[in-house]
Amino acid sequence: MFEPTPQEPTQVPKILGYGLAIACLIWVLHDFHIMKALRDLSRVDYKWVLLGMGFDVLSYIVQAARWKFLLAPFGKVRLTKAIRAVYAGLFANLVFPLRPGELLRSYLLSNSEGISIGRVLGSVGVERLVDLVIAVASLAVASLMVDLQAFRKVVYTLAIITLVLLGMVVALIFYLEVKLGDRQSFEGRKARLPGKFMSALVDLHAMGTSPSFYPAILFSLLMPACQVGGLWAVMQGYKLHLPFFAAVVVLLVINLGVSLPNAPANIGAWQFFCVLGLGWFDIEKSSATGFSIFAFLALNIPFVFLGFAALVRSGLSLKDMRERVSHLPSEVHP
Repeated sequence: MFEPTPQEPTQVPKILGYGLAIACLIWVLHDFHIMKALRDLSRVDYKWVLLGMGFDVLSYIVQAARWKFLLAPFGKVRLTKAIRAVYAGLFANLVFPLRPGELLRSYLLSNSEGISIGRVLGSVGVERLVDLVIAVASLAVASLMVDLQAFRKVVYTLAIITLVLLGMVVALIFYLEVKLGDRQSFEGRKARLPGKFMSALVDLHAMGTSPSFYPAILFSLLMPACQVGGLWAVMQGYKLHLPFFAAVVVLLVINLGVSLPNAPANIGAWQFFCVLGLGWFDIEKSSATGFSIFAFLALNIPFVFLGFAALVRSGLSLKDMRERVSHLPSEVHP
């Protein structure tokens, strides 16, 4: 009777996420001409669309391969299991708010490959840092071609943050390299390091100095290339005859805009930032809105089926996934 009552998780982030989605959709759909959108839809070349869908599906296979290489210092990860976990995580992001798919895919891979959840989550953090570096570098190049002062301010701010984070990570890895010496010393002294923080640093050192880190970087470059190719192909299919560079800019704007957790599948925010990015290339708002809805469906529908199949293969039902998603934060942060 004296045990503390467990606190219910706050609903504020969820409410804010849905509120943001609704506000974005209101702006996007304002002055939307449905008859014009139907005419544009009748002219779609679905060969290009299917190509774009294929590139987008391939990009997440590439992500799974990168994940496999990042976790190589801790065990042999089967590519099929990594792909299954990634697709199941994408499915969770499609049906639940606040993007819990990162936690779910980490749990699935940890459970199937016998690697601790802390190490798997650490590899996801490394993924995000590498993606941030690549995105900032791409934004820097894009800012030279897009004459927009506010755009450049965002780039400069992100560049400073990224350089600080990257500098800290490199300094930590160098410190551990000097402190722990060669690999034999690293293995022998690892168990005597105090605390979870030092254990996390040692795991970071293992990933950053492993030979498998270099192919992981290569796959990190290939993944956004596939996604840009997918978006550009859908643009061509929708008869938006924009250069390949435009797809780079629009995808960067979308990814930057949906980086914060929000409604399921990033609905609302995805359309808003897609229309915003297309506006810089003088695409009329109603046409941009029609494309944003069409591209959103085309690029997400495959993951409804692939993600559900991956979920079934993992042994989880929708009910199990809901329960697992709700309990994962407390399990990761006891």
